[in-house]
Amino acid sequence: MQVTRVRIGALGFALLAGVCAPVGSASAAPAAPSPTVEERRLDLAVPREILERSGFDGVAPRFARELAHARSYAQARRAAVREGSALWRRAVDRAQGRGPAGGDLSRDDDRPLYWARLAMTREARTWEPEFGLEEARRAALIEVVERTSRGQTDVRLPAQKGLRRVLVTGFDPFTLDRDIRISNPSGATALALDGTVIRTPRGPARVETVVFPVRWRDFADGTVERALRPYLRTADLFTTVSQGRVGRFDVERTNGAWRGGFPDNDTVGSTGTVPVTDPASQPQWTTTTLPYRAITAAVTGRFPVYDNTTVTEVPAGGTEPVVRPDGPTPGSAARAGGGGDYLSNEVAYRATLLRDRLGLRDTLPGGHVHTPVLQFGAGNTDPATGTVSDPEFVRNRLDIIAQLRAILAVALRN
Repeated sequence: MQVTRVRIGALGFALLAGVCAPVGSASAAPAAPSPTVEERRLDLAVPREILERSGFDGVAPRFARELAHARSYAQARRAAVREGSALWRRAVDRAQGRGPAGGDLSRDDDRPLYWARLAMTREARTWEPEFGLEEARRAALIEVVERTSRGQTDVRLPAQKGLRRVLVTGFDPFTLDRDIRISNPSGATALALDGTVIRTPRGPARVETVVFPVRWRDFADGTVERALRPYLRTADLFTTVSQGRVGRFDVERTNGAWRGGFPDNDTVGSTGTVPVTDPASQPQWTTTTLPYRAITAAVTGRFPVYDNTTVTEVPAGGTEPVVRPDGPTPGSAARAGGGGDYLSNEVAYRATLLRDRLGLRDTLPGGHVHTPVLQFGAGNTDPATGTVSDPEFVRNRLDIIAQLRAILAVALRN
């Protein structure tokens, strides 16, 4: 994931409607909140096809019915917890071969979860209950859907003798305006590995996973820290994962405290220093503690795996960015980590900074792995005329998932 538009919020529209309303219309209902840019893509043909061909097209209508029957905010919140959690479990079960597939799309596909979640948040965003709904409570309701349907409330790292614990994160699909059909192998890997056990010569290891949005504002609001902080002290290894370069895996050696501004899934950009709590103690760089030498030396699958040490910095006393193939120099300012200047670099930076601030730098192996770009088959590259899946596309995704699992096994052995 290497690679500004201001949207007026629903409250802004409601206030504007109130200012412009004619005299005598004080009792009129406010205008319905608007779906986000990301949610509006649901009206396109490809998302509808993905939902129909996976059986996930009934998720949002069921949630809408539950909201319609809610007679209080508490009832609506319980419905959000129940349906969001059920969506995550259903997506994990589908990916791991449990229960009906619900359609002809490959079980390893991460896109049904993504589009079904958006359909749920759109229902919550545009819901207008008779008892009224303050914007703060609406935002909290949407947050419940987001967290539960991303596995962030479903992490189970049991304190069991002889069992090691691994935390893995993935991402939603992104760059959807280039190709609405896009899948993200990191999200697919999260679904395939959640709750599974990796057997190693040093004993079994349980993997728990979460998925993050591709939105700058969520990261600024602390979604990474909220999701990971409760579990890092009990984990034995963690890795954040995202889609990176064509034809290769990369273990990113260094992460930078810089946002490059590439548009997110809401077509919003953000440029500047990564916003974190206690910025006065914020380092420009963090580093991996994964056993990168062992990982890159092992045969883990058909894609080569690289130890990526390149960064972009403004050297101490300098003014212009410089690419450094061997990592940052003392006193430099970050402009791109090994993983670039987008949200994959940021999730790596935030996770490793959290590791260090919790005092785990010397005891917890953790860092970022970039997967290969998930490519469609050679005859299916045109988004305008191509199909939503093909045999090579499925094979590529399955191979990436299997190789990431093998990379984790190597890391656990070392």
